[in-house]
Amino acid sequence: MKLFIVVALFVAAAMAAPANPDGEAQIVRFSNDNIGVNGYNFDFETSNGIRQSEVGEVKNLGLENESLGVRGQYSYVGDDGKLYEIVYVADEEGFKPVGAHIPQAN
Repeated sequence: MKLFIVVALFVAAAMAAPANPDGEAQIVRFSNDNIGVNGYNFDFETSNGIRQSEVGEVKNLGLENESLGVRGQYSYVGDDGKLYEIVYVADEEGFKPVGAHIPQAN
């Protein structure tokens, strides 16, 4: 279940970011300071302006209701030249993104 959530987040982030028109983007900054049994964190930036940071923490470690809680953010420049920023939380209640361009339920 934990692995599924992490993979789903990476897929969602990759699909949300537009393709680099020149296909030549390079990673200009990458950090993954803490990857372990209790959680992880990473952040990166690419030469075409995509940025992402994320922290994952195991909740209720060793208990029956053990789960992975993730919070993070990513941003990119859209085809329209605007900067799109998304902040998200993913936990036992699902994936919850927030961004100025994302409609929110009332």
